[in-house]
This record gives sequence, structure tokens and C-alpha cells, in this order.
Amino acid sequence: MTLSLPGPSTRWRRRKDARPGEIVAAGLACFAERGFAATRLEDVARRAGLTKGTLYIYFPNKEELFKAVVRQAVVSNIVLGEALVAHSTEPAPVVLEQLISRLQAAMVAPASAIPKIVVAEAGNFPDIARFYLKEVIQRGLGLFRRVLKAGIAQGEFRAMDVDCTAYCIVAPMMLGMLWRHSFAQHERRPLDTDALCRAHLQILSRGLLADRPRQKSRSRPRLKPIRLKPMRRDHTPPQHRRNGADG
Repeated sequence: MTLSLPGPSTRWRRRKDARPGEIVAAGLACFAERGFAATRLEDVARRAGLTKGTLYIYFPNKEELFKAVVRQAVVSNIVLGEALVAHSTEPAPVVLEQLISRLQAAMVAPASAIPKIVVAEAGNFPDIARFYLKEVIQRGLGLFRRVLKAGIAQGEFRAMDVDCTAYCIVAPMMLGMLWRHSFAQHERRPLDTDALCRAHLQILSRGLLADRPRQKSRSRPRLKPIRLKPMRRDHTPPQHRRNGADG
């Protein structure tokens, strides 16, 4: 039996197909280290092992590269979440917990640096901010709105302001990402993201779940309140009382 090795053209084609992903990975690393404004395409090309001219074949400018980074590292996870919400047969509280678990994993992933980059650069690069708002924030909030509405309709969640509650669900996770890439390096004790998510789920479970109807308890005989007898107040020292008894 003879094994045929891939020829040079096949290896080159595979290498060419892998280049966009390699450039995006290098771009994410550079953006996380330097931010959007300070990152140069020459730095990204060097990290990806390419020339700047080769990089321009795939991405015409830095803005398009950043959008590709967001789509690959962040939007792809939102797509998975949308599929989960659309096809899950689990109760709404379970689906909500599954979505928060995905956010928990995102808090410690390399892409967790992206929210801080967008917040820091939104004023100088409004196109990047609008893109992130549409592709990430609005779609992410939409996921939680659908879960909340389904839970209310099924009687699993109490009535609430769905829009504002969706923001409340996402806010601690966003704080965790921003904290990790700003204040964490200055803390003596780093933020425990697992504990943060557990605490968040406990708060949500108590605040969102619908009240269960109370079952009527069997009537029990009422107990008379216990009344303590007033203590005798005698300030006479014990020795004096004993002497008085003897007399």
C-alpha cells in the first residue's frame, strides 16, 4: 500500500485557507495588548508571520480586521446562544443559567479584553462603537429578553420590566471583563469570577422566579403563650436573711 503525500500546491492551499484565522488571532492579541488606536497592521502582520502586503489581501484596513476579530471571538458565541434559546426544551430558569455559564467562560477568555477596548475607543472611533452595539450588545440583550419573556409566559418568572432586567443580568459580567483588564493587575486578591457568577445566579433566582402558591397547612391547636413568673426582688444579702430566720 502506497501513501500519497500532499503536493506543494495542496499544502500552499491549506496554508492560504488558514491565513485569515491566523491574522485574526494575531489581531486579537495585539488589540488586547495595545488597544485599537495604538495597534498597527505591521505589528499584526509580524505576529502572524506575514508581510504587511499579504495582510492587506485579506483585510483592507484596521477597522475591518477588528470587526473580524469581534465576529470570530464574540459573535460566534452569541450565535451558539441564539441556537440554544431557539431549540432548548428546558425551563426558562435552566436556559438562563446556561447562558450565564457561557458568559462566565467568556469572562476569562482572551476576547474578554474587547469590551474595554470598545469602551475606551468609542469616542474616537464611533464606527467601531456602532458595530459593537449592533452585533454584540443588542443581540446579546435580545437573547436574555427572549428567555425572560418565555419564562413569564410559562409562569416560571414573575412579571417584570424585561428590557431593564436584561441589562441587569449582563451588567455584572461586563463589570468582570472590564475589571479583569483594568484593576485586576493592581489588586492583591484577584476577582473570583466563579464566585461572582454564583452570587449573581443566587440573586437572580430569588428575584426572578415566580412566587409559588402557599399550601394550606393543617390546623393545629393554638398554644398558650408562656408567661414567666416575675422574679422575687430581694436585695437583702443571703447572710442577713439566714440570721433573720435563726432569730
